[in-house]
Amino acid sequence: MLCCLGTYANAYSENIVSHLSFLNEKQKKTLYELEVLKRNGCKTDQFWEENKNLFSGFDSKTRDELAQQIFENSKIIYEPQKNSRVQIWMQTQLFTNWMFYLSAFIAICAVITLFKKYWSLWIGFLLKHLEPVVRYLFSPLLLTFELLAVGVACIFYAVSLEDFVVRTVIIHLGLFLLWSQSTALFTKEYWVKKYVLEIESNFWGKDPWETIKTICLPAVLVALAIWYVLYKVPSDVFYNYEIVVSGIAAIYALPFWRTLEKFIYPILFPFKNEGYRDRSINSLGACTVVAVVLTIVLILQWNAIFYNVIAAFISLEICSFLILSLKMNHKHSFRNYYFIQFVTFLFLSAVFLYGFYLGLNEVIWFAITGSTLFIIIKYMEAFSFFSNWKRGKGWAWKLLGLAALFWLLGKGILFLSKQIFTV
Repeated sequence: MLCCLGTYANAYSENIVSHLSFLNEKQKKTLYELEVLKRNGCKTDQFWEENKNLFSGFDSKTRDELAQQIFENSKIIYEPQKNSRVQIWMQTQLFTNWMFYLSAFIAICAVITLFKKYWSLWIGFLLKHLEPVVRYLFSPLLLTFELLAVGVACIFYAVSLEDFVVRTVIIHLGLFLLWSQSTALFTKEYWVKKYVLEIESNFWGKDPWETIKTICLPAVLVALAIWYVLYKVPSDVFYNYEIVVSGIAAIYALPFWRTLEKFIYPILFPFKNEGYRDRSINSLGACTVVAVVLTIVLILQWNAIFYNVIAAFISLEICSFLILSLKMNHKHSFRNYYFIQFVTFLFLSAVFLYGFYLGLNEVIWFAITGSTLFIIIKYMEAFSFFSNWKRGKGWAWKLLGLAALFWLLGKGILFLSKQIFTV
């Protein structure tokens, strides 16, 4: 179906503008077809005789000006008929694209899991049965350098691949090797389990250099690698999220934040002396405050070049607020619990209004998804004040209420999306 969408900003006269504002879709379509025939050198007399009853009172000059304006300020939009082969083909393309994304994600998780599960066994087998050669070629230090080179090669090679799934898997394999082997070199621990423990201990450790070389430097290397991938393959926009994560890890792991965060996290947890709260939650709260400040700074630039980075920041901040607002993190501090619910609500509302104001559909959907998860979590937590989900006789009613909540949220999202996204 052909639709003419006019923005008639340059009408010749007020009379033409007045006529344009009163034309219906059928009249616009007829005038558009008339102008197409005229510009292709066809005779238009017969076409006009067949359709002139739609334009009573229009002289030829007005007709021609209207047709010219509609033609110059219109776009042709193709909309396939319902249940047509073209519509089914488009839906198939969309479905298979999601299958490719899912297959890439599953493959990445599987490869990383296999590395973690069989790495030690494989190295142990080689060291045991091929000891003379392996002792030199596959010593822990030399093998680390070799795997680091493989990781770098994977990143440089994969950006030239056309297939999305293969490219994504190889790039993430390279990123994993780059991070793991650079961490192994900096910590001088060549087994995954050992340098993971080193990361945990050094994050809260007192030696600043150990923290920098254990956490910050590998994160910087990964961030630079992701930046190179984005430079080579700008169409894979999801790397914007990964570079933000790496950048935050590199910056926030710097030791001076451990001193500053005790002054920052009270912004989200202002009430003191309300019992023990895990130190990692306080650290996450401080990191979230810093990320929100950076996001506001980027927003105030009013530059479209930052939109992808802003969306990445917002998605991570929504996840952080959902974690911070969990009741399990405030077992002995209900005033902080209620306060963080209010802050989370304000943040989600602000994100939605920002996305709606600038027409950023990605940000709008982040706000809708985050709000939906927030409501569902709060529904489940509300019952925990009075009873246990698994225990008690009313669990079936709670489950029925959850189903009704899902239904209401689905209806609400459909209504809201119709109001926002329908042109």
